[in-house]
Amino acid sequence: MNPNERVRLAQDLHDGIAQDLVGLGYRIDALVAAIGTPNDIRAELRTIRFAMSDLVEKVRSEIFELRTNSSNLDSRTAFESASEFELEKIFAELLRNVETHSKATELKITVHDNGIGGALEKLGHHGLTGVRERVHNLNGGLAIESNSEGTRVLVTVPLAQL
Repeated sequence: MNPNERVRLAQDLHDGIAQDLVGLGYRIDALVAAIGTPNDIRAELRTIRFAMSDLVEKVRSEIFELRTNSSNLDSRTAFESASEFELEKIFAELLRNVETHSKATELKITVHDNGIGGALEKLGHHGLTGVRERVHNLNGGLAIESNSEGTRVLVTVPLAQL
């Protein structure tokens, strides 16, 4: 399998199976927390939830391996992939904590960098367009400010959509 195919497969795994498993996990969490769920069912759901979390980690590990073992990756790109993987785990845990413990009704995520700016939705480029579409599908809002001092992206979503 060539490096481009490995990256494409990693992307498909991430955007498909991994996200589906995370979504199922949230649904299980909701059942565990639901009023009236019998304790024996809660215990079984928790067991399933832990097994699902382990499976998500295995899928993420495979995604990481697909990306870092591509023959066209240099050491900097491999480091960036490892950092990206770790950031995904951090954000996933923070989101789980908000969903499980905060009793919040809205979530705001801000990403602010000190780069050169210029982040715009551009014809033929689908990154920010995809972000906007995903936020829209969650009935959320997206604000992008970008100038020569960096870029700030604010995503706001109602938690009922997660």
